[in-house]
Amino acid sequence: MASNVLNRYLFEDLSVRGELVQLDEAYQRIISSKEYPAALQKLLGELLVSTTLLTATLKFEGSITIQLQGDGPVSLAVINGDNEQKVRGVARWEGEIADDASLHDMMGKGYLVITIEPKKGERYQGVVGLDGDNLTQVIEGYFANSEQLKTRLWIRTGEHQGQAHAAGMLIQIVPDGTGSADDFEHLEQLTNTVKNEELFTLKANELLYRLYNQEQVRLFEPQPVEFHCGCSRERSGAAIVTIDKTEIYDILATEGYVSLHCDYCGTTYSFDEPQVAELYTNATSERKTLH
Repeated sequence: MASNVLNRYLFEDLSVRGELVQLDEAYQRIISSKEYPAALQKLLGELLVSTTLLTATLKFEGSITIQLQGDGPVSLAVINGDNEQKVRGVARWEGEIADDASLHDMMGKGYLVITIEPKKGERYQGVVGLDGDNLTQVIEGYFANSEQLKTRLWIRTGEHQGQAHAAGMLIQIVPDGTGSADDFEHLEQLTNTVKNEELFTLKANELLYRLYNQEQVRLFEPQPVEFHCGCSRERSGAAIVTIDKTEIYDILATEGYVSLHCDYCGTTYSFDEPQVAELYTNATSERKTLH
């Protein structure tokens, strides 16, 4: 079974490129950090697949963040991924969300923000309204308006053998001007036949052969996708010493400890009074060293 892997492929004779991503553990780590309602788990899976497919288009070192913001029960849903396919995500919501809630039921009036951050170079941000019935249509609209490249996505989430899975495919005209609309439509029709179980279980070469056995497809080396949070006890300690000391000691007097909780992975870092005192002592020493 294929899992937590991104594959890129190219149609040799048709000037169309494609991507296939299949996720289980990386997706499960994201949705297990909180008690997410079922519809929000699905939305996070769709965002995760979308972000992974988009990071595969990066030609540089950097990251892509896709976030949904709205005035509905879900105020924020965000996934971040980079060129090494390290991903993380989180969502914030209030109140009950029905299992069959749609994108618009959850987000209300909102918008999609795509932020591209190269390690070297200019940061880019694109904002589009939630025009479409679902996330797939919203992102296809983004490509049509901002990239002006014919792009189609197929995004699926669900369960296989009792485990949460998320998977997706993308095909896109190669931006060299040689791709034809007829070729693209032909490949769209073939890709439309893909089934959830195929996406969740088949290895890339088997799935692509099943869909496109009449075409010349070049499959590139797969790239692993992994959940990566980046939080640590050290970072939490560094954050504490940026807060007003009086406020921190008020919390210590009341609670006996200061805690920082990571929304991305669900880890809580706690510091008692001697540990907090040590943080401030070390921070002061570092400042003196720098001066």
